Amino acid sequence: MNKHVKNITPETTDLSRRSFLVGTAATGLVLGYAGVPGIGDALAAAPANFDPSVWYSIAPDGLVTVTCGKADMGQHIASTMAQIVCEELGAKWSDMRVNLASNDPKFNDPVLGAQITGGSWSTMMNFDAMSRAGAAGRMALTEGAAAAMGLPPYFKDELVVRDSMVTHPKSKKSMSFADIVKSGKATKTFTPDELKAIKLKTPDQYTMIGVSVPQIDIPSKTNGTAKYGIDVMIPGMAYGAVVTPPVRYGATVKSVDDSDAKKVPGFIKAVILDDKTQTTTGWVVAVAGTYANAKKAAAALKVSYDGGPNAKLSSQSLLDEAKRLQGLDDSGQFFVKDGDVAAALGSAAKVLEAEYTTSINIHAPMEPMNATAEFKGDILHIYSGNQFATRSGAIAAGAAGIDPKFVVMHQMWLGGGFGRRLDADMMVPAVQAAKAVGKPVKVIYTRENDMTMDFSRPLTYQKVKAGVDGDGKLVVLSHDVVSAWPTQRWGIPDFLSPSVDKKGPLDAFTVNGSDFFYTVPNHNVRAIKNEMAHNATPSGQLRSVAPGWTFWAVESMIDEIAVATGKDPAQFRISLLDGAGKNDGGAQRLRNTLLAAMGLAGYGTKKLPKGEGMGVACVSSQERATASWTACVAHVAVAPSGEVTVKKLTVATDVGTQVHPDNIRAQVEGAALWGLSLAMHEKATLKDGGIEQTNFDSYTPLRMSQMPEVAVAVIANGEKATGVGEPAVTVVAPAIGNAIFNASGARVRALPITAEAVKGAMKA
Repeated sequence: MNKHVKNITPETTDLSRRSFLVGTAATGLVLGYAGVPGIGDALAAAPANFDPSVWYSIAPDGLVTVTCGKADMGQHIASTMAQIVCEELGAKWSDMRVNLASNDPKFNDPVLGAQITGGSWSTMMNFDAMSRAGAAGRMALTEGAAAAMGLPPYFKDELVVRDSMVTHPKSKKSMSFADIVKSGKATKTFTPDELKAIKLKTPDQYTMIGVSVPQIDIPSKTNGTAKYGIDVMIPGMAYGAVVTPPVRYGATVKSVDDSDAKKVPGFIKAVILDDKTQTTTGWVVAVAGTYANAKKAAAALKVSYDGGPNAKLSSQSLLDEAKRLQGLDDSGQFFVKDGDVAAALGSAAKVLEAEYTTSINIHAPMEPMNATAEFKGDILHIYSGNQFATRSGAIAAGAAGIDPKFVVMHQMWLGGGFGRRLDADMMVPAVQAAKAVGKPVKVIYTRENDMTMDFSRPLTYQKVKAGVDGDGKLVVLSHDVVSAWPTQRWGIPDFLSPSVDKKGPLDAFTVNGSDFFYTVPNHNVRAIKNEMAHNATPSGQLRSVAPGWTFWAVESMIDEIAVATGKDPAQFRISLLDGAGKNDGGAQRLRNTLLAAMGLAGYGTKKLPKGEGMGVACVSSQERATASWTACVAHVAVAPSGEVTVKKLTVATDVGTQVHPDNIRAQVEGAALWGLSLAMHEKATLKDGGIEQTNFDSYTPLRMSQMPEVAVAVIANGEKATGVGEPAVTVVAPAIGNAIFNASGARVRALPITAEAVKGAMKA
C-alpha cells in the first residue's frame, strides 16, 4: 500500500456522500453489526471452540477454521492464509478449513487494516500477523496441554507440537488439539505487545511454508458446493435485470413506459434508481419472478434519457484533452521532484522525447456482476462477492438510505475480480429494487451491462523527456502522466498522497512505478488529472493498476535511450541499477531478476532468424513501498505485414518467501498472459459518451490459439514475502514492444500494439 495510506476511520454517522464513501473501515459505521441486537451473538463461535485469534478457531473435533479477510477470486488467498497459520500453529494440513470474513467490525484488524483485496498486498501484508496468530495459538495449546497432562507449567517448553498433536517426549504423554480444546485448559490470551514479542520460525525451520499443499478451496469449487454470489438463493426472492443508459456516466432517466413489460409473466415493477452515492446514473431495473422474465421485461421497457454533459465525448476527445493538459506548465502535481530537471535537460548532450498511450480496458471477469439484497426488519443483508467489503457496505447503506451499521455483508467466492469487484455498483440496483418491491431481489448483469458500465482502466497519455551526457549516461528524465484518477473517485482522502510540491493530494495509484529504482539524479514525475475522462469514463483499478501504463512508458523509453547511445538495453539497465541513495537494496533485487530472466531466455546468446527479436523489461510493481521485483524477456517474430507473433515470454520474479510454489507459478503465468492480452489485443473505445464494445466479439482478449510459451523463474531468498498476482502484468508490454523493435526496427508507443502500427513504424 502507498506509504501515505492510513487505516481509514469514520468521523461522522450522517448519510452524506462523504460518510458512505469515506467512512469505510469503521467499527460500527459502515459495518453492519455494532449495536444490532442478536447479530453478533448469532455469528459468534460456539462456546466450546477455542479462538486464539479473530482469524481462526479450533473446534472440539480438532478442525481449524481460518477466516480470510481477503476476497478469494481464484488466487487461493484463503488457502494461503490457512497455510501461514498452519505453519506456526503446528496443525495437520488435513485439519485446516477456510471461511470468508463478513463485515463484522471484529474483522477490522488494527494491523491488517480495511478489508480490501488488491495491489498484490494480501500475502505481504498479512504474513507476519497471521504467523503471529498461529504461533500464539500454539503457545496457548501447549500451556493448556501441560495443565491437562498434570505437568508443571515450566514443562510446557519441553512440549513438541506437530500434526495437531502436543507431545511431551520425556513422559511420552500426548494430547491432540481436539482433546486440549475439549479440556477447556487452553485459555491463554495475548496483548498486542506480547504478540509482537513472539519469536517466529526462521525460514530454515519451515515445514509448511514453501510446500505445494492441496488448495483447500478446490474440492468445493469442483463439486459445486462452493457458493458464489450468483448461486445465492433466498426463499421468495425476485430477480432484477438492469437497463443501462447509452451514456457511461451523467445520463438521467426522463421517463419509463412499462406497458409492454407488464405483458411479461411475473413482471413486478420497473424501478428508476435514485442513487445518492453517485455510483450510477440513469439506470432502471426491471423486477420479475425469474431472471429470464426480468431480462424480457427489461428489454420491453421504453426508457427516455437525457444524455447529460458527456453525451458527445469520444476516446479522441479524452486524448485531445489529455494532450492539452500536459502542455500546460501549471497543471497537475509532482509525485517525484529530484534534482534540477530543467537545467539538466538544457545541458544534456542528447535529449530524447516520446509520447506513450494506453487505451480504455475492461475487466470482464467470467462471473457476471451480481448482488442479492434482503431486508430483515431494519437490517439489510447483502450477498455478493466483493474486493472491498469495508467500502461496499457503505455503498449499500447509502443506496438504501440507512445507517451503515445496519448493513450485514455476506462475502461469497468470486468468479474473477481483477479489480472490478472493488466497486459495488451491482449492489445499488439490488438494494433499491428490494426496497421498492418489499422482497429479496437478486440482480445479475448481462455481459453487455458489465462491459458498457465497467469501471475501466483509464485511457492514459504520457510524455517522457530524457537527457544523456557525453558518455551516454542517463542524467535526467521528465515524465508526465495524464489520466482519470480512479482512487480519488472513491472519495477516501487517506487513499490519496500529498504531492511533493505541496499543491495538494494526488492519486498515487495513477503514477506508481514511475518512481523507479534506476539511479537518475534529475527526475520529475507529474500526475495530471484528466477531469473530462474522470467524469465521462469513471475508472477503477484493473489488475496491475498504474504500473500497467507507467512501466510501459518508462521501460520503453529506457530502451530508446539505450539504442540512441549504442548500448545493449539489458546492460544499460544493469548500469542504472547501482543501488545508489534511496535505491539501495531494491535495485540489487531487481537487477538479479533481470539477470535470471536473461539467463533462462538465453538473451544475447542465441542467433535469431531474420524478423525475430528479444526484448527486456524489469519492474518494481506495484508500489515502491511494497515492491515485487520482476523481469521479462519477450521473444517475438514480426512479419513484413506488421503481424506480431509472441513466441515466448520468460519471466523471473523475486518473491522473498514463497508460501505455495505451485500457486506462485500459476499466478505469475496468468499475470504474464494478462499482460500479453492488454499489450496485443484488448481495446475499448468511447463514442457519443458510451463504450462501443459490448461483448467478446468486439472486445477481444487473448485466445488460447494465441498462447505463447511461458517460462517462469521464481527467486525465493527468505526475505519478506512479496505479491505475485499483478507484477508480471506490468512487465510484458514493454518487453514485447522492445522485442518488436529488435526484430523489425519498428518502435511502437501505443497499447494495444497493432499490425498497422508496427507496419507504419517499419516504414518510418
